Amino acid sequence: MTAPRLPAAVEVSALIRLAETSGGFAVVARTGEPDSGTILVVTLDNQGFGHSIGRAFERLPRPDGTRGWSLAKVQDIEKKQEFDAYLSRRITQDPDLWVVELTIADGERFILNLD
Repeated sequence: MTAPRLPAAVEVSALIRLAETSGGFAVVARTGEPDSGTILVVTLDNQGFGHSIGRAFERLPRPDGTRGWSLAKVQDIEKKQEFDAYLSRRITQDPDLWVVELTIADGERFILNLD
């Protein structure tokens, strides 16, 4: 039996608020289904080098029936188009998908707190 979950729209709002109150920037790049949509979080951390390194995280089912965040894709700075293609494929595969971008150092800390 799975635990009840927050509506996706509420969870996305919480992620945005957490990032912004910590001095970062957050944007919904794609709005998904408000109640049960899947959330894909892209963290961008330029680490002061003038370019952003993207990481895509998605909450996936675990063998025990719970769901947990997993690192789905890391951007290769030399091949940015591969990362963009991955995001496009995920949107095509799941019309209910939310895509949220967090621009802040160590952005995954916000995601891991939602587990």
